[in-house]
Amino acid sequence: MKQKSYNYINCLPRKRLYFAGGATALATVFALSGTSFAQDAPGKVNNANATQLAPIIVGGQSGDASDNATVAAKKSGGATKINTPVIETPRSVSVVTRKELEERGVQDIVEAVRYSAGVQTGSYGFDPRFDQIYIRGNDVTTDGDYRDGLRQPYMNYAMFRTDPYALDRVEIIKGPVSVLYGAGSPGGIVNKVSKLPTEETIREVGILYGTSDRAQTMFDFSGPVSKDDDSMLYRITGLARKGNTNFDIADDRYLIQPSFTWKPDEATKFTIYGSAQSTTADANVGAMIGPDGNVLNFRDSDPDYDYQKTKQQQIGYQFEHEFDGGFTFRQNLRFSHLDLKARYLSTLGWTGNVANRGATAIGDRMNVFQVDNQLESKFNTGPAAHTMLFGLDYTRMSDSFAYGMDATSSPAYDFDITNPTYGVSGPTPSYNFSRVNASLQQFGAYALDQIELDKWRFTLGGRQTWVKQSTDTTVVSSNTTTDSSLNKSAFSMQAGALYLFDNGIAPFASYSTSFNPVTQRSASGSVLNPAKGEQYELGVKYQPPGTDILLSAVAYHLVEKNKPVLVDPLTGIYASLGEVTNKGIELEARANIADGWDVVAAYAYNHSEITRGDNAGNAPSVTPQNIASLWSNYTFQEDSAAKGLTVGAGIRYTGETYTSTANTAKNDASFYLDAAMSYDFGAIDRKYKGLTASVDVRNIANRRLTVCNEGYCYLGQGRNVTASLKYRW
Repeated sequence: MKQKSYNYINCLPRKRLYFAGGATALATVFALSGTSFAQDAPGKVNNANATQLAPIIVGGQSGDASDNATVAAKKSGGATKINTPVIETPRSVSVVTRKELEERGVQDIVEAVRYSAGVQTGSYGFDPRFDQIYIRGNDVTTDGDYRDGLRQPYMNYAMFRTDPYALDRVEIIKGPVSVLYGAGSPGGIVNKVSKLPTEETIREVGILYGTSDRAQTMFDFSGPVSKDDDSMLYRITGLARKGNTNFDIADDRYLIQPSFTWKPDEATKFTIYGSAQSTTADANVGAMIGPDGNVLNFRDSDPDYDYQKTKQQQIGYQFEHEFDGGFTFRQNLRFSHLDLKARYLSTLGWTGNVANRGATAIGDRMNVFQVDNQLESKFNTGPAAHTMLFGLDYTRMSDSFAYGMDATSSPAYDFDITNPTYGVSGPTPSYNFSRVNASLQQFGAYALDQIELDKWRFTLGGRQTWVKQSTDTTVVSSNTTTDSSLNKSAFSMQAGALYLFDNGIAPFASYSTSFNPVTQRSASGSVLNPAKGEQYELGVKYQPPGTDILLSAVAYHLVEKNKPVLVDPLTGIYASLGEVTNKGIELEARANIADGWDVVAAYAYNHSEITRGDNAGNAPSVTPQNIASLWSNYTFQEDSAAKGLTVGAGIRYTGETYTSTANTAKNDASFYLDAAMSYDFGAIDRKYKGLTASVDVRNIANRRLTVCNEGYCYLGQGRNVTASLKYRW
């Protein structure tokens, strides 16, 4: 495949290097949990035709131990901030439980979500700098990243990273969720739920080795502080990793994550938590485009020169108190700090077969304060039982970004493709091009009513959001500064209805909206219009009572207006794409279909079209029509000669995509095979109980397809193998 050659000074896809990235909002999504729906709801009016309902439970960490033992989570708080059975939630929700994460040997967030319906990964090839994720044709990488119900924001370049070992589960809410969480992508959100203290005693240590020379050690301890008192709980999780991944991309990480829970009485719970993480990756992971326009199997940068070092710290708490009269107050607060330093090489031109490369440097520092206050009330109006939620949230961010580069290429960085040699060194450029100081404040007031009327479930909610953002951009060479400010407000809403049949079938319909005030500027210098989203959704869920099976089929119509696209990377000029319409269907199954046999299956068809503006009638870049996946995992039972052995295999398919909105060239379809195997040595002798060995292989066939996206080209991840040994007692 041939692709036009570009000589960009920065080969980082769609990162906003010269102006503060889209105005982001405080967002909260509470984690999911799992119990069956067989008890009367608190406060429910009893009558002869009343339906047995699950209690609505709200806690600091959603989910319970039963969900960790299945791939089919039964509860979700993401769509309503009220912990509700998934089968009774009139929205499309996917949950990746801890059991599924362990079965598939997940090593990053991209691996965690890629077996979920409507989720696309790999749009920038293998790019471990950021968790690149699309939902329903919309990029949620920067606008849909959440941790424990609070957004992990993005402004200029740097992003908070999350290691899956530190998580209890990952949940995906599809479609607009601005009604509860403020500004963001219409595609949805990905919320990562941290491991927090448990009453169950957990003691786990482990080691891992894999591609390429990737060595890791990890530990996880939790339980009551005192054996005789369960009012104080603790948890501490950590890991240390050194090594590389494919393409000689660094993959070093150090993480420590402590937390403590105090429950002075049955009505009060207070959890304080923190984390400190240091990550080293590479800043330019793109493939080199040769002098004839072909994508080459060479790094555009040099792995010895290149680095992206990120240090991040987070500290926060979750507080909950239940008052008499059916009122519960909750507060979720967090402060986050991030510091990033990066440098890389990129091709500026060619002399015959020699790539003439120059160096670039990036610095980014971000501070974020967030708080979400909620008051929940339960009451009845006649035969209808209400759970009413009122909320006020606030976020404040500040970001300082700097960018520098060599004015010309340096002979020391030349790369001869006929005699490829890596291992160059040299100085880091000063921040001689631009500096950006940006700040953002968001305040939101929201309300949502969740209604139970016989077998009907209704949700109705609205939110008013106010966003204020300012940006000061300095061009260092001319010492000129451009000041800009943004004040926007918007109203968002969400409505849904679901009917729950006794046999576990639940048809539903929903409507939701989103908005995202952007700060990108057009060629005329004016700020682009805010992006807005609107979705209609119709579907059916099926969960046979008493089973660990959850099936869903959904059809949706999702429209985004004024979507910004980068048109000139050298000057940071954007344009509104106009309107993009995504229409599709999604089928998903997460099920334990027999003793020891789990299946996760997903299929999504998405027709994405630019319906207004430039290139109307074309499809957006890297947006496939078809995505499918299947994962099957089987654990041999006690009566089997292979008891203790677990085997798993997966298939992933992504259809062909256009390389740009011009629709002049295509990326090939991708097809990958994954496999996993583990053995519990307790099957040999009970004295080895808790000792487990695992081997996980991703992309067995080692297929490395090229992915080009609006002028930037990347190679897919090759075969990746990890072997681990864990002991839990």
